[in-house]
Amino acid sequence: MSAILELKNLNKRFGQVIALDNFSLELRAGEVLGLVGQNGSGKSTLMKILAGLQAPDSGEMMLRGKPVQIRSAAMATSLGIGMVHQEQSLVPNLTVAENIFIDKPNRATRGGLYRWNALFAAARAQLEKIGVNIRPDVPVEELSFAERQQVELAKVLAIEELVDHPPIILFDEPTSVLNPDEIKILFREIQRLRSRASIVFISHRLDEILEISDRVIVMTNGVKVADEQVATLDRDGLYKLMVGHERELHERKVSVPEAEQQPAAPRLKIRKLGDGKKLKNFDLDVASGEIVGLVGVQGSGAEELCRTLFGAGDSSSGEIVLDNVPALALNPREAVRNGIAYLPSNRRLEGMLAGRTLFQNMVITYGMEYGRSRFFVNNRAERAAASQWMSRLKVKSTSGKDRIERLSGGNQQKVVLGKWLMSKKLKLLLLDHPSRGLDPGARDDLFEAIREQAQNGMSILFVADTSEEVLELADRVIVLKDGRITGSYDLRQGNLPSQEDIVRAMV
Repeated sequence: MSAILELKNLNKRFGQVIALDNFSLELRAGEVLGLVGQNGSGKSTLMKILAGLQAPDSGEMMLRGKPVQIRSAAMATSLGIGMVHQEQSLVPNLTVAENIFIDKPNRATRGGLYRWNALFAAARAQLEKIGVNIRPDVPVEELSFAERQQVELAKVLAIEELVDHPPIILFDEPTSVLNPDEIKILFREIQRLRSRASIVFISHRLDEILEISDRVIVMTNGVKVADEQVATLDRDGLYKLMVGHERELHERKVSVPEAEQQPAAPRLKIRKLGDGKKLKNFDLDVASGEIVGLVGVQGSGAEELCRTLFGAGDSSSGEIVLDNVPALALNPREAVRNGIAYLPSNRRLEGMLAGRTLFQNMVITYGMEYGRSRFFVNNRAERAAASQWMSRLKVKSTSGKDRIERLSGGNQQKVVLGKWLMSKKLKLLLLDHPSRGLDPGARDDLFEAIREQAQNGMSILFVADTSEEVLELADRVIVLKDGRITGSYDLRQGNLPSQEDIVRAMV
């Protein structure tokens, strides 16, 4: 099988951080190449170089047998290289159609004049490729996160019409916000593309890598440590290549209480909660030290529940009681005062302060607990606490003084979580897709940190990425559909549902 793309001894540094270290790669015609590695291993940097968003410090690139330097995203597009970004690249106030063709010549926009009917028809054809029914005239800012990801995919697939030769499509964590049915559509599209394109596919979900890829490259600290055919690998073997050791399985403890034993009083009581949209008369109790996992398709109400509890919704009604104190918050500031923390699904936009250091991001919420006042900042105490949590969460950085945007997406996510865990007064932790963007090793470290917080008495409510995840971490599983509870399973009492049970309750 001939090589379409060859990379030889690529190097890239960001200050003291080595992103790529004499990295070499070969992508073959019609191949789906899986690319895996821990957070900060250099995967996204490599993709950005291929997409023309960054330049290597040194090394060679050969495209279809000819030397090439990709100097811009427009040049990458003209060469037939398209990328579905992990961090979405759409313009919020433009329509779906405008976003799809914003970087591509099109008869509907020739001469600076928009022929709207033709533009919408062309966009609709791209959306139909992936089987989604999104109106091309809708502004992107009105779409859900998952819908925007689908537009990203349609945007990059439009590159097929621009070039005569087979394109190269780069997928950087494309499934992170998609539900199982949407992932099936994506994989079906990838199978269609492989007959006329070469594909690089990044995912932290090892089962997906093994399902869709022909070959897998494993990266560690910017170095290629393995290049294997999928047929020779299984999930455990791939995990060990990535993390450096075998996975430690967490054994669930099942404890059936005696008949006369009274159940623990709930720490959190939710009664008749509404958000004006999805949630209506919603009831739920969560005990101290309990981990409750929420599952449901996009729009089930799980995300809305977390945002409403944190006072981040548009409106709220009903009753929330936390430690026998009313805790219905009208805004996040009130929620924080009530001892509630929230890790949003879109960490980059809602969870972190770009342009600030890791230390500044970690201490911004709870600096008062470490001696901060209106006129005085106890830098030593704040930084000591921040460094402790960065170490416990295994944040990969050269210094706490690094700017947060220079970290990989997974390491940014750890910092955003650590910001909340620094509080000594936290009672309720709300996690919206906490493992999204984390490699398997980092995900296991995160789950261990969550279990530790629960053992210390914290109540935890989290929205799971997959049914496998919720069965692994949660003490109790709550299935939501259209803002209502359609399934409830207490795993500690041996009420262990199958994945099929969960899926039936979801749909």
